[in-house]
Formats: sequence, structure tokens, C-alpha cells
Amino acid sequence: MVLPTAGAAEAFTLIARAIPGTSLVIHPQFTEPEAALLAAGRAPGRHILAPPFTLDPAVVPPAELIVVGNPTNPTAVLHPTAALLQLPARTLVVDEAFLDAIPGEPETLIAPDMPGRLVLRSLTKTWALAGIRAGYVVGDPTLIAALERQQPPWSVSTPAVAATLACLRSRAQEEAVALAEGAARNRADLAQRLRALGLTPVPGAAPFVLVDTLSNESPRQALSELGFAVRRGETFPGLGPAWLRLAVRTPDVHEKLTGALRQLGVGR
Repeated sequence: MVLPTAGAAEAFTLIARAIPGTSLVIHPQFTEPEAALLAAGRAPGRHILAPPFTLDPAVVPPAELIVVGNPTNPTAVLHPTAALLQLPARTLVVDEAFLDAIPGEPETLIAPDMPGRLVLRSLTKTWALAGIRAGYVVGDPTLIAALERQQPPWSVSTPAVAATLACLRSRAQEEAVALAEGAARNRADLAQRLRALGLTPVPGAAPFVLVDTLSNESPRQALSELGFAVRRGETFPGLGPAWLRLAVRTPDVHEKLTGALRQLGVGR
């Protein structure tokens, strides 16, 4: 039920090649699943959620393959397991790359029995190891075998294997729990400071916050000139230039960031 991969991104490519039929991507979310489907000659449909980006499975069109993030990047929304399991898919793919950054890893679909389901995980978010490319897929053994047949030999490097083993050690697990708990506290601090500006951050649980700056144009470049690199929103289907994804840091950094936003006239 487990297949190590070169990060979650490789898993999307394997899925696009191995699992046939109609496909649907629930947006706004990480754009790699759709890009992988397009590269494989597929024509994925889109179901775009409106703010506050909650999932109503009753209005999602059916497809043989449905892909959704949980918590979703960039919205940070954590969808309930019950809603995910009601999605009208023969094969359901859930990207849980950020779930280990949430205390207790709630709403995971990983279970002893996962018929027609695949969960993607990454070991690179908590530990900032993106360049190592370490991830894995958990799910239906038949689907896992289909992905494995598409996987190039030796795609998971020796450094990635070593990093994976290191992340499994008890000391690392304890540190990951502490990091997740700290991120939750700091997320609440950032959200409160944004609300104090008159903005409405999207309710979520991931170690980043999505917020509509209500600006006529993106303040991203102006923030960059003030020393803050933020993720723009317009590359995600369903969002526009006024949306920003802000990484959770510490209260002192949050104070400087919201000060910069205030200086730029963002908020009230």
C-alpha cells in the first residue's frame, strides 16, 4: 500500500499515466496535478470552489479520477473526511503534502483499507527539504501497483531514502509534533493581525494563510521591495492578483509584515 516517490510531484505524473478515464481537479489548489494530466494528453475538468473554499460534494461533477488537496494549497482549508469520501470518483486522489504540519494530522484518508483511494504525502514541507525530492503514496494496492509499473527505475535517490529514514526516527517525530503545534499558534497570531488590518483571512489549518488584500492590483512587488517575498494568487485557478498566500512565521515577523501592508495602504 506504500510507494516511495521523488516527492509528491512524481506521484502526480505516475497517476496521470497509470489511471485512465475522465479526470477532474478541484481548484484552487496546487497546479501540478492538472499540469501532469495535461502533459499525459488528458483533458482534466475543473471544479472551482468559491470563497471560503469549503467543499460540497453534492455539487461536484462525477469523474473517474478526482484530485483534491487536504489541506489545500493555497487556501489552507482542511476538508472533512466525510465530505472527501462522498466525492463522485471511481479513484480519489488526495494530496496531503501539508497534513503533517497540522497537530494530530486530522481528516487523513490513510487507513488500513483504502479502496479506490490514493493519498500523497511529502517529507519535504516540515523539514524544508524540497530539493531532496522525498515523498510517498499510500492507497489501494491495485492502484499502487499500477503506479509502480509507470515509475522509472531508481527515481528515489539515496539521499531521499536517507532523509526518509531520518524523518521516521522517534526524535524526528517528536520534533515534527512540536513544529506543528508551534505553527498552529503562530498561524492564529498572523490571522489575528490580518483581521486587525480589516482583512478576512481564509479559515484554515496549514502553515500558511490565504488572504484577499482587496487591492486593485497585487501588492506582491511592493512587498518584495520592502523585504517580504509572498506567494501570488493569480496563478491558481479561482484566484486573482489581490490574493496572497502568506507563510506562517513568528509574531515579530508578522508584526513587520502587517506593518508593511499598512504602509502600502492594504486594509483599512
